[in-house]
Amino acid sequence: MSRYWGFSSFRPLQEEIIRSVAEGNDTLALMPTGGGKSVTFQVYSLSVEGMCLVVTPLIALMKDQVENLKKRGIKALAIHSGMTREEMNVALDNATWGDFKFLYLSPERIASERFRERLKQMKINLIAVDEAHCISQWGYDFRPSYLRIAELRELLPEKKILALTATATPQVVTDIQEKLHFVKENVLKKSFRRENLIYKVRIEEDKLGYLLRTLKKTTGCGIVYTRSRKKTREIAEALNREGIKAGYYHAGLSSESRHRRQHEWISGKIRIIVATNAFGMGIDKPDVRFVLHADPPDSLEAYFQEAGRAGRDGKKAMAVLLFNNTDTVRLKKGINEKFPPPDTIKKVYDALGNYFQIAVGFGQGLSYDFDLVGFSRKFQLSIAHTHSALKILERDGYLELTDELERPSIIHFRVNRDDLYKFQVANLKFDSFIKLLLRSYTGMFTDYTAINEDLLAKRAKTTREVIYKYLNYLDSHKIIHYIPQKDCPFIVYTRERLESAKLKVSKENYTGRKKIYEEQVGAVIEYATKSSTCRSATLLAYFGDKHSARCGGCDVCEKMNSLGMSNMEFDRISNDIKELLGKMPMLKHELFFKLKGNEENIQTVIKWLLDNLILTERIDKKLEWNGKI
Repeated sequence: MSRYWGFSSFRPLQEEIIRSVAEGNDTLALMPTGGGKSVTFQVYSLSVEGMCLVVTPLIALMKDQVENLKKRGIKALAIHSGMTREEMNVALDNATWGDFKFLYLSPERIASERFRERLKQMKINLIAVDEAHCISQWGYDFRPSYLRIAELRELLPEKKILALTATATPQVVTDIQEKLHFVKENVLKKSFRRENLIYKVRIEEDKLGYLLRTLKKTTGCGIVYTRSRKKTREIAEALNREGIKAGYYHAGLSSESRHRRQHEWISGKIRIIVATNAFGMGIDKPDVRFVLHADPPDSLEAYFQEAGRAGRDGKKAMAVLLFNNTDTVRLKKGINEKFPPPDTIKKVYDALGNYFQIAVGFGQGLSYDFDLVGFSRKFQLSIAHTHSALKILERDGYLELTDELERPSIIHFRVNRDDLYKFQVANLKFDSFIKLLLRSYTGMFTDYTAINEDLLAKRAKTTREVIYKYLNYLDSHKIIHYIPQKDCPFIVYTRERLESAKLKVSKENYTGRKKIYEEQVGAVIEYATKSSTCRSATLLAYFGDKHSARCGGCDVCEKMNSLGMSNMEFDRISNDIKELLGKMPMLKHELFFKLKGNEENIQTVIKWLLDNLILTERIDKKLEWNGKI
């Protein structure tokens, strides 16, 4: 731990997870965002011989983890669908013969015959499945390619699985273990309760006004989440006009802009980042004092993960959701946007084949850079419907729509040092440039290496265009393989293109997923609009902790605290009422005489429960328990 991470001890649950894996158990670990999940499989794998195979769906996060391990002197590499055939071959060679400790793999690569053949030659010590909720159809981010992970058990029958997630309901927890073919159930769970994080909901019609008033009074740095790219800029500009240093971030910005704004926020140059949900994954800034949601996400899983980016240093932090009736309408309207009519899905599929000029019966295994906005405009399709149609096609196994692939230019020498020397002697014009490459970067003969054309141009005292010309010349003469900077998502055809008449949208992945999505949206609306249940307790109950104590600090608990009695006393009386009315409805005076304690407190609790519709009075004047606290 201290050698690679600088820590002398583990965080809660980390050691138990490592011991469980070391004892040969399939293990599902549930740890909140920022809890140090990756350390568990990294420490275990470093302690034993062989390499850890890490399956993860997010290419950007995969690349970050590989780079972080490399900085610590740990050999790691990644294989994903954005790689060329030659890149893949080099990576597979390195994974097989290069003494690497970690191989990060995107799930769709499991189906590749080349990968499956080479896997037999690799010395794997553990299969780690990150974002394990993606394997469950009940999970909020279900990915059908994750179902292939079970095939690794057939290819590596003796190897155990460590599955990790920060967000899983009890149903998803069971489903993960079944889908991964656990020998026996084994769940290690850290409580999702965050004692230092206070959740609040504010019903606000003028959300911008609330943000301006509140952020003027608050100190420390924070995140404001909104669902609209346009609103990220508008809110940031409004904050700056009021003297609050803010920047905005969304996936539509250039790679350079995103990195610059992210760095400005992390370094403290700006206090607030206004962002879509594209921001935050893989960013570990411990001193975030607040996360404000100007718009609600469409699931409590997403909200819990985004809100959880506050207060990772253990100090007090706030997570505030702004909500109004318009949000309820928008969330419900979004259900139809997420599930466009089957005819629209087929129209998008046909247009996609024409866009990439793929003939019917061809295309399987090929990947294409994809501009969602440009594609939608060309075929006069709704961007929202197009994206949703692609996700449905993905769930039915026709294609994969990846997250945005953002990487610098990379090169790899295709020739050995002796042949390179001969080329330099025969092509003196390129000798000094090749020497510049060799002085500037290492490892180019064994792996693909990231380069910076601007830096090379500066060192060579020339222009980027000249550097680009030289690199392309060397590439065309098979001296190097040069892949220029890439910054876009891409689509992989997981099967050949079909005629649209033969395209089948399964009931399970349309009607079934729509029902699950409706339930997730309903849970968000209930969380935001119900003012009788502790916010923290509501979130914890959603994730399976049905008996969590009230937090005492959220907006609901603040109202209860104003009643003039302790949390313990309020909870004792309300629990007694619930127990008595659970047996039979009672008249108010009957209930009153059966309860023990301070009469004034009893009357106060009964009135509060009636005012908040937890108790209802029937026509016959008897009280019924109608809700929960």
